[in-house]
Amino acid sequence: MKNARKVLLLVLCLVLVVSATVMGTLAYLTSTDSVVNTFTVGNVQITLDEADVKTNGSYETNHDNRVKANDYKLMPGHTYIKDPTVTVKAGSEDSYVRMLVTISNATNLKAVFGDNFLPENYIKGWDSTTWVSTKAVAEDTEKNTLTYEFRYKEVVKASANDTVLDDLFEEFTVPGTINGTDLAKLQDTTITVVAHAIQADGFADADAAWNAFTQN
Repeated sequence: MKNARKVLLLVLCLVLVVSATVMGTLAYLTSTDSVVNTFTVGNVQITLDEADVKTNGSYETNHDNRVKANDYKLMPGHTYIKDPTVTVKAGSEDSYVRMLVTISNATNLKAVFGDNFLPENYIKGWDSTTWVSTKAVAEDTEKNTLTYEFRYKEVVKASANDTVLDDLFEEFTVPGTINGTDLAKLQDTTITVVAHAIQADGFADADAAWNAFTQN
């Protein structure tokens, strides 16, 4: 009987030890927290337009009535309005901006104006410190075009409002020295201006940004 009491007492002691262990586990203080990351998407958006010019040389001065294309009737000694203007839209990130000027009919163009033809020699209102010519000339012999690059002078800072940049130039002139034969060679010549923008963040400078640029 005495041995039975000892066994019962030992079992009760073990139960107390187990109970103490369980209660000790339940007594730990705990806390839970979390971090939720919300991502928004940055963007760069621009528009390009120019004054609405009539074939007789008159043009629309209302900035709200700007267009994407114009037709010109060329005459020697005449000056024509053309003011390509980029607007960086509200909410865009810091960005580099450039314009590419592509002129068709390259073979005849060089025959009339010379092999070293540069558009800046025939335009007015161009500020070379605002839109910097890189002197990079891309000639596409298959399309018979010449393309010239002009980069905006600085990073265009992000803004809650639209940012209208200075126009690339304001006018172009057909020299009075061109005769009828030369003028006929320029028939159906087109000047196409394309604007590009790319985020500034992540690039050491404009060269690095434009080297990485891929047009969508």
